[in-house]
Amino acid sequence: MFKNKDEQKNNPFEEENYNKEAKNQEEAQNTEENTAQNQEGAEQQPENEPEKDTPSEAQNDDTAKLQAELDSLNNKYLRLAADFDNFRKRQMAERESLLKYGAEDTLKKIITVLDTFERARKSVSDMQECDKIKESYEVGIKQLYDTLDKIGLKKIEAKGEEFDPNLHEAVMQTPTNEHPANTVIDELQTGYKLFDKVLRPTFVNVATEEG
Repeated sequence: MFKNKDEQKNNPFEEENYNKEAKNQEEAQNTEENTAQNQEGAEQQPENEPEKDTPSEAQNDDTAKLQAELDSLNNKYLRLAADFDNFRKRQMAERESLLKYGAEDTLKKIITVLDTFERARKSVSDMQECDKIKESYEVGIKQLYDTLDKIGLKKIEAKGEEFDPNLHEAVMQTPTNEHPANTVIDELQTGYKLFDKVLRPTFVNVATEEG
C-alpha cells in the first residue's frame, strides 16, 4: 500500500503537488512579512496633520452678508456723525447770530427816535439865540449815538460817497455837472447798520449827468 521514497520522487504528479504546496507556503510567508512591515511602517509613520477645512459657499455667503451689514452700519454712523456736526455748527451760528443781532427789533424802534432828534437839530441850527439849547442838544444826541455805537448800531455815511444799492436807496436824482455821476449829493434820511447788517438804508439824492 505504501509507496517508497523512490516511487514518490519519481511520481510526476506527486512532485507537481509538492511544488505547488511549497509555492503556496512561500507566498503565504511573503504575505505575512509584507503585512507585518506595513503595520510596522504604519506605527512608525507620524500621524498626518488634520486637513484644514476649506470655507464652503454657504460660509462665504454669510461672510459677505456680515461684511455688507458692517459697511452699511459704518456708512450710517458716518452720515449720523456728519449730520450731528452740521447741527452743532448751525446751533452755534444761530446762537452767535442771536447774541449779535438780538437787539435788532429794539434798535429799529429807537431809530425813529433818532429821526426826531435829527429833525430837531435842523430846526434850531439857524437860531442864534438858542446856542445853549443847541449845545445841550448836541451833548445829548452825541451821548445817545455813542451808547448805541457800543451795542453795534452805526450810521451809514452816504453824502459824497458813490451810490451803493446795498447801503443807499435813491429817492431822488439830480442832473448836475458839479458832482460826478452816481455820487450821493444829499442824505434825506439817515440809514443804520447793526454791525454788518443793514437795518435801514440811507435815503439819498444821487447826481446824474446833466444832458
